[in-house]
Amino acid sequence: MGSAFVDGLMRVKRAPWLVIGLWLSTILLALPLSLVLHAALGDHLGASMAAQPAAEGMNFDWWNEFLAQASGVGQTFVPAILGFAAVLKNLSGVADASGPPSPLVWVVAAQMIVSTFLIGGVLDRLARDHAIGAGGFFSACGVCFFRFLRLSVMSMSVYAFLFITVHRWLFDGLYSRLLEGLTVERTAFFYRLGLYIVFGALVLFANLIFDYAKVRAVVEDRRSMIGALVAGWRFVRRNPGAAIGLYAMNTLAFLAVLLLYYVVAPGASANALAFAVGQLFIVLRVIIRLQFAASQTALFQGRLAHAGYVARPVPKWPDSPSAEAIGPA
Repeated sequence: MGSAFVDGLMRVKRAPWLVIGLWLSTILLALPLSLVLHAALGDHLGASMAAQPAAEGMNFDWWNEFLAQASGVGQTFVPAILGFAAVLKNLSGVADASGPPSPLVWVVAAQMIVSTFLIGGVLDRLARDHAIGAGGFFSACGVCFFRFLRLSVMSMSVYAFLFITVHRWLFDGLYSRLLEGLTVERTAFFYRLGLYIVFGALVLFANLIFDYAKVRAVVEDRRSMIGALVAGWRFVRRNPGAAIGLYAMNTLAFLAVLLLYYVVAPGASANALAFAVGQLFIVLRVIIRLQFAASQTALFQGRLAHAGYVARPVPKWPDSPSAEAIGPA
């Protein structure tokens, strides 16, 4: 477990282009909405006296005026997007099963499609632990895309069941029954906290199974995603301590990144340092995502004594016919 965690870190370290590529894809996906929001802010501020205080930091009077008339992506420009508050807002949204704001739904959908396309190449590169070139990377992306698209349908069905049905059972049904006749607010808090822990454990366990399904699909070149899902479950069932322990170690690493960002997160300042801190946080999140994939791949390969093994060969472009013409007869 510990060796798989360290092995995963080393694999990510030896794959810097994966970090750069995923960071750029995140920036490119957010760029269109950022430009739209920038234009909306510029149109509203114009040459007014509110422009200078807003540019220097915070102008709540203008902000409230802007939100009162905003539509579309402008409605997402709320104080909760500043610094670490944005992280808390996202975590709260997951815990309370509230979806993203409607203007961001298409961005989230696009990000899911891009991630589904790239994950095959990412896992292939991390599993081989050596450079495979752009051709090999995008070949793996293409081979795995429709397989992972089918797996995504299965995973979305499971998550929909958890976030809609189970969440309603726990927080609308069971929690309401627990509160009947209760007069101590602190007890109600711990009841809700306990239900959050139960719900979070179910979501993370489902995520763990789907993670190993993806690993087995790539490493073993599986075409059946039902077979990959069963194989992922079988691996976790046979190695529960290592699989769950490794997931916990990666989660602690993620929490450490969040804690670091909490300490240095910028406020409403609009300067180069605040921008750099925000981008560094995104890069660290990308590294953590890769660490999850790399360490889980290392654990699976290590348990099967298949370090660096991937069933599908790296594609090689055929030599040009002219090579025979200029080669020795």
